Amino acid sequence: MRRTTAVILLVVLLCPAPARAEMGNVCPDAKLWSGRLISDICWSCIFPIILGGVALGGGTDDAPSGRAQPSIPFLCICEDGPLGISLGVPLGFWEPARLIEEVRLPYCSPSLGGIRMNLTNSRLLGGGTKGEQDITDKMFYNFHYFAFPLLIILELFSGVRCHSDGFVDFDLMYLSEVDPTWSDDELAFYTVPEVVLFANPFMQTACIADAVMGLADSTIDSMIWCAGSWGGLYPFTGSVEAGESRPRVTSLIAAKAIAALHRRGLAWKTMGDDALCGGYIYPTIPKKQYRLSMFWPVAETQSNHAIGATPFRWGEWRNLPGYEDYIYVIWRWNDCCLR
Repeated sequence: MRRTTAVILLVVLLCPAPARAEMGNVCPDAKLWSGRLISDICWSCIFPIILGGVALGGGTDDAPSGRAQPSIPFLCICEDGPLGISLGVPLGFWEPARLIEEVRLPYCSPSLGGIRMNLTNSRLLGGGTKGEQDITDKMFYNFHYFAFPLLIILELFSGVRCHSDGFVDFDLMYLSEVDPTWSDDELAFYTVPEVVLFANPFMQTACIADAVMGLADSTIDSMIWCAGSWGGLYPFTGSVEAGESRPRVTSLIAAKAIAALHRRGLAWKTMGDDALCGGYIYPTIPKKQYRLSMFWPVAETQSNHAIGATPFRWGEWRNLPGYEDYIYVIWRWNDCCLR
């Protein structure tokens, strides 16, 4: 169990900065740790559960196409255990595994009751801006990435092998405010040089195909530089072209954050035959492995959506005046060998 980030959270909770006005804004409280933890989660999104090749609670059409499909559907073998190997049954399911909050005020955390961490830097303020070299409207958000193994937190599931990254508590994993590349496109280029291949008009035009798939709540996994109807994933920064649709803008930033964490080895692949015995580092985002559901300000409680899915299907009516910070639950497909 990883406890390092838990110590950081404890310090923050014991010494929070009071929510205060800054440029006409305050840090809101999303009331995550309340009855909303039950009422504002799409519990039906866990299904289908595929155990030993049999779909429970739904059809296999709702499972990602890249999921594990072992040659013997009711048996898997892993190299561990007292005899060097262990036998189990293949299990695949959607898990609410991560939580990402996107904020305009640096170090503001709606998920932690609206506290402000005592590290504020006004240079990192988010919101709408004008581009320096053109008249393009831009939006900038910082993000905070939490481990959110909700099924374990609520003691609904305890399959050790099915939590291969080791996080079994609510933990703060990443703050973009301490990452200088998140607020600087040029610096991001030097850390992710493949941006030259993907962030150009020709490759962005190719994203039209992925956007079309987004109309059907799907995605093209091989187009790692595209986020469907949301836009391009590169560069991995918090600055995107603004628009009237905050759900689209914030969903794109969430996808960019996940892609950046995969690139740095901080997010793992947990889907496919190779992940049955444990997740592993995967440098590009496996888009079909993830789905998102808005938790705040207006929760998706009946469904979630694929990366790139058009907001006209799931979220344009969640664009509320006065609510500019957003929280998304990140659903991750897990394939594992259940002993």
